[in-house]
Amino acid sequence: VQLVESGGGVVQPGGSLRLSCAASGFTFVDYVIGWFRQAPGKEREGISCQASRDGTTYLRTSVQGRFTVSSDKPKNTHYLQMDSLKAEDTAVYYCAAQARRTCPPVVSGPQKYDYWGQGTQVTVSS
Repeated sequence: VQLVESGGGVVQPGGSLRLSCAASGFTFVDYVIGWFRQAPGKEREGISCQASRDGTTYLRTSVQGRFTVSSDKPKNTHYLQMDSLKAEDTAVYYCAAQARRTCPPVVSGPQKYDYWGQGTQVTVSS
């Protein structure tokens, strides 16, 4: 399994970015895709989870209304659309995958996922 993130960069507060996570090598019937972020000196925290079976999506409370998750199944690519970005959104963003039917709680931490991308830096600064 390989996950490759892209789309990070520097953006002003209030701006938008769309991160992509290209997945390959999946042999799972059902899986979930999680997005995480890790700011300097902080623990990696879950942002979202989407189940492949039915598209059920969960978002961390602090990003609800600003971030959305989507998937393009034919392209095996998953997206994190981030709008109204704030300075506190600055972090390295990761996508992760796990073979399971339903999402673990978004706040349950990275230990629920076995497969990870390399991360992409998002910096929100004026």
